[in-house]
Amino acid sequence: MRVDVNAFVGAYPYRRVPGASVEGLLHAMERTGIDVAWVSHLPSVFWRDPMAGNVWLFQATASSPQLRPVPAVHPGLAGWERVLGEAADRGAPAVRCDPLYYGIDAAGPEMRVLAAACGAARRPLVVAVRLEDGRQRHVNDRVPELAAAAVRALIRSDEDVRLVITHADRGFVEEVHFGSTPEEAARLWWDVSWIWGPPEDQLETLLGTIGVDRFVFGTGQPLRIPESSVAKLDLLELPPDQRAAIESGNLAQGLAA
Repeated sequence: MRVDVNAFVGAYPYRRVPGASVEGLLHAMERTGIDVAWVSHLPSVFWRDPMAGNVWLFQATASSPQLRPVPAVHPGLAGWERVLGEAADRGAPAVRCDPLYYGIDAAGPEMRVLAAACGAARRPLVVAVRLEDGRQRHVNDRVPELAAAAVRALIRSDEDVRLVITHADRGFVEEVHFGSTPEEAARLWWDVSWIWGPPEDQLETLLGTIGVDRFVFGTGQPLRIPESSVAKLDLLELPPDQRAAIESGNLAQGLAA
């Protein structure tokens, strides 16, 4: 079983990206051997009300059991509690919030309330460090990257919240992990999409220093090529149990706890 926790559907405002449709995502999943994808609605990240895209997301993913919707929650807007409740009712595996794209403090009171609500609802909160590398960004994309201090503040704000941090590089992962208590670090999952594999071996280093159980499989498609996440695991030649843990086992164990 291979589960992608970091996939998008829908248009990207700053450039054309191929494979952004539901059909394109399913084709990429078949091509790369991905069994299940946690799917977010990419356009609504940039909307004034990102929750407005959730209806479309639920409808678009309803026809395929391979696609699991990850609805957006904006804790600064009215009605976000209802969205979180609906996510739980519909069996969504997680919800997402990209606070800096929404124009709110990533470690502010709104995010802390959301973290507590996600902990109570037993739904992981997905947060991206960035969507694209600074060298690729359009001149109009001026949203700063998520700070490691904000992630530490969120994980400390509620003892039950679990965070899935996507698009983090090695330095970011190390800064958060080694600045957190073991209990806090145990409630953090890192997707592998932004961590360099061979020949830099940054992923191998992190697996050895932080532990295999802290990482989950993610691609970032269609903003990133999904084959790259598969290839970095292939090149590492991990023991079968460690690879299975990253690709789905860590998720299954954590969500069942």
